[in-house]
Amino acid sequence: MFKKGIDKDDYSSFITENKEMLYRVAYGYLRDETKSLDAVDEAVYQGYAHRHDLREPKYLKTWVTRILINECLKIIRNAKRELNMEVLPEEPFSPDENSMYLRHALNNLPEELRRIIVLRYFGGYTIAETANIMDIPEGTVSTRTRKALEILKVEVSE
Repeated sequence: MFKKGIDKDDYSSFITENKEMLYRVAYGYLRDETKSLDAVDEAVYQGYAHRHDLREPKYLKTWVTRILINECLKIIRNAKRELNMEVLPEEPFSPDENSMYLRHALNNLPEELRRIIVLRYFGGYTIAETANIMDIPEGTVSTRTRKALEILKVEVSE
């Protein structure tokens, strides 16, 4: 009989091995350490709670990443609804100017391009995995990756 889902030990091992990658993906979306950690925590919990719903255990990485992305998008939506009356502190000075320029350029990318860059270069996903996570064709991932990298190259070189 076909085994559906994944057991708790395999799930725990997967999370332990991939927690840094999950954090990088969340940080790429949220650009905030605390919110990123919250998103990863919630995604890990939701994945654990629904681990028996996973149809193919070989897609665990993609499945948990989709849960994480949905959680990040939920946090972004909720943040847009909040009216923050406090003055935000300035970001600390970074001695690496290239990092500052790259961060600014990434923030200025259109959302669809930024998501692909986050998954490909922060999450370490292949073109096929990125296409599967975003539910778009692989060719679209390749095209958007090239376009995003061209934009970043121009932005950072200016």
